Amino acid sequence: MTDTGQKYDRSCDLAAMLDAIDAVETVGAPAEADITAITADSRDVIPGAMFVAVRGVAVDGHKFIPLAIENGARAIVVEEIPAGTPQNITFIRVDDSRDALGRLASRFYGDPSEALTLVGVTGTNGKTTIATLLYEMARLQGLKAGLLSTVANIIDTEATPAEHTTPDPVLLNSLLRRMVDTGCTFAAMEVSSHACAQHRIAGLNFAGGIFTNLTRDHLDYHKTFKAYLDAKKSFFDGLPAEAFALVNDDDRNGCVMLQNTEGRRRTYSIQSPADYRVRLVEDRIDGMLLDFDGDQVETMFVGRFNASNLAAVYGAALELGFERDNVLLSMSRLRPVAGRFQPFRSTDGVTAIVDYAHTPDALVNVLDTIAEVNTGCGRVITVCGAGGNRDHGKRPEMARAAAERSDILILTSDNPRNEDPQSIIDDMATGLDSYSREKTIQIVDRREAIEKAAEIARHGDIILIAGKGHETTQIVGTEEYHFDDRQEICRALGIDYNNKA
Repeated sequence: MTDTGQKYDRSCDLAAMLDAIDAVETVGAPAEADITAITADSRDVIPGAMFVAVRGVAVDGHKFIPLAIENGARAIVVEEIPAGTPQNITFIRVDDSRDALGRLASRFYGDPSEALTLVGVTGTNGKTTIATLLYEMARLQGLKAGLLSTVANIIDTEATPAEHTTPDPVLLNSLLRRMVDTGCTFAAMEVSSHACAQHRIAGLNFAGGIFTNLTRDHLDYHKTFKAYLDAKKSFFDGLPAEAFALVNDDDRNGCVMLQNTEGRRRTYSIQSPADYRVRLVEDRIDGMLLDFDGDQVETMFVGRFNASNLAAVYGAALELGFERDNVLLSMSRLRPVAGRFQPFRSTDGVTAIVDYAHTPDALVNVLDTIAEVNTGCGRVITVCGAGGNRDHGKRPEMARAAAERSDILILTSDNPRNEDPQSIIDDMATGLDSYSREKTIQIVDRREAIEKAAEIARHGDIILIAGKGHETTQIVGTEEYHFDDRQEICRALGIDYNNKA
C-alpha cells in the first residue's frame, strides 16, 4: 500500500489559482502570495494555505473562518465576506464555494486531468466494475493507468483503500497529480451522484463519460428521483465537445443523459441495435460467451448485468481509439472485480456468491442471474440487509425482490450505523407477503446469519451474501469493526479463503 492522501508538498501562485474561477469580489491583501495548501477543513489549514468555506448539509464552513485564520490561512474563499476582515489575508467572494473548491484544487495541483485521458462512470449499478475493467483494459493496451473507485484508489500498480466513491476535490486532484507524476496517461473513475451534486468534479477535463443505469438509491440525500437523475445528468451536461458520452440504451434514462451534452453521443446495448452491441450467447456459472458486434469471445464473467458492463467497456475502449482486435483479446483476459458476483465453492457442492448488491434493482439482477445459471436447480438462499441512516423507502422493496427470487431469505444487519438493527429488519419485512414471511428468517447478527445459511445449505444449493461485497468493515454506531463477507462465508463452509477453493 502507498499513502495517496492529501499531503503532497507543492505551492501555487494565488493569482494563477484565481484565474480558474469567476470571483465576484476580492478584498484584503493583494492576490500576490504563494499558496502552500488548499482545504475546506479549517483543522487542516497550515501557514500559507487557502481555506474554502463550504456550506455543507449539516455544517457551514463560514463558521470556521476564525480557526482557519488562527491556523495561518493566507487566502479565504467565501460566499459571504465576514465583517472586520484582517488586511493581511486575501478574501475572495464567489457565488458557489463548492464549485470554486473543485476548480481551485485542480489549478493548485497543476490541472492534472488535462494531462490524462480521464473517463468517468456514473449510474446506480456497475460503476465499480466498469471503471475497474477500463483501468485493466488500458493496462492491457500497454498504458500506465490510474483508478478511482469504491474499492480502491490505484496509481499505476500501487493501491490504497477508498473511503468514498468519489473523493473530495482536494484529495481527488492530489491523486490525479500523483498519477501524472508517476507517468500515467489514462485514468478511470467512478462519478457518484453526491459528487455531481456537490461539484467534486468541477474543474476536471473528461475525455469521456459512461452511464450505466438509474434505479432508486440515495433518496435519503437527493430526496426525489428527479433530483437524483438530474445530478447524474449534470455530469453529461458538462462534458466538452471532444469527449464521448456513452450511455446504456437498454435503460430508459440513457437518452435523458444525452439531451444536453456537447459530447459525441454513443450508445451500447445487450438487447437492441446500438452503436456498440453485445449479445449474450451462453451463460454459465463459470463464465459467458459473448458476441461483440459479430465476434464471439469467451469471458470470465457471469450474468446479463455483466454482459452490459462489458458492453460499456467495449464501447469506451473503441471510443478511446484502442485497436479493436486487441480490445477483443483483452475482453477474454479481464477478471471479475472483488466482491462483485464473486463465487466460492465448498467441497460438498455448495456455491456461495458474494455481491455488493444493495438496491432492489441490483438484487433483482444478481438473483435473476443465479436463476439463469442454476442448472442443477438447487435452492437459492439469500442473506441480505439494508444500511442504517439511509433511504428507508427501498428497504421493503429489497426484501420483496429477494424473497420473490429465493427459496430461503435471511434478513440481517448490513451497516446499521446509528439505527436499531432490528428496526431496519422490521422495515424490510413490511415488503413481504404471508407466503414470503414463511420462508424468511430474521437474524440480527450478520455473522450468525451467514453461518445459518451455510448450516442449512446442502449439495447443489447457492447462497447469495448481498450488500457489502468488497467491504472489510461493518459500521455499528460510530465504530467500524473488521467484517468481510467473503471470509465469513468461507469460514462457515470450511473453504480456505486464501486459496479460494
